[in-house]
Amino acid sequence: MMDALSVVTQLRDLASEPQNREAIVQDQGCLPGLVLFLDHQDPQVLFATLQTMRYLAEWPLNITTMKNELGMMVSLVTLMERSGLCDDINTLSREVYGILSAPPSPEKERRRNKPQFFLNSSKGKNKSVTLHIQGLDSTAQRGVCEEALLKVKGVISFTFQMASKRCTVRIRSDLPTESLASAIAATKVLSAQQVVRNEVGEEVLLPLSVCVGNLREENVSIPDYLPEDESPESETDRAVSRTAAKDNTSGSWLGSAATFLTRSFYW
Repeated sequence: MMDALSVVTQLRDLASEPQNREAIVQDQGCLPGLVLFLDHQDPQVLFATLQTMRYLAEWPLNITTMKNELGMMVSLVTLMERSGLCDDINTLSREVYGILSAPPSPEKERRRNKPQFFLNSSKGKNKSVTLHIQGLDSTAQRGVCEEALLKVKGVISFTFQMASKRCTVRIRSDLPTESLASAIAATKVLSAQQVVRNEVGEEVLLPLSVCVGNLREENVSIPDYLPEDESPESETDRAVSRTAAKDNTSGSWLGSAATFLTRSFYW
């Protein structure tokens, strides 16, 4: 059963992959629905919506379409001025507004991109997420982080780069990235931000919402292990991997999400 939070979090995870960003904005149902969600009363929906828009705005060819979408800029200004929200929401809304308001770069606008595809592309089953983990200072803390990640259903493997306090996690494509941050935050000694690269190759740290009481932990009703399509990176300090079981990712999710968003927009 779809609801606003589940739809926007999965759409956000799709948008975290650069090859999906142009297609999401071109879809006639997704962008109007995201604008609608900027007026939502649930802070989690607001935060996930802004994260999605931040990802989408990193693709240069999306800027004009997003800026001209009916209600986009007005809703962002309203959100920036709305009281009673957490600092992360206010900060992210300002960042998105700033990106959309910035003068376009002629070089970026001249770029042409190949057609993009969604869940059934070569990396449709799994995806990689890089986390910057505050507090990852020792072998003991790495062990704490390993235990936390192993509790999350949908984690396939992870590798650590201790010098840069980073962890690259391969997960199922239907697992919300915030589940990783929630599991890490539950340790009480570690916290995580997602590392992404924008179109010019610059690294950006994105905050992730945390719901400690709603972790997707493993249980007896699901397989103990999940498949890994690609081997872990060789230049890492340590790698932990799970193997063997079946993944049921469906390529029809975007259409369902767009339908949900469209119905929400025209209720």
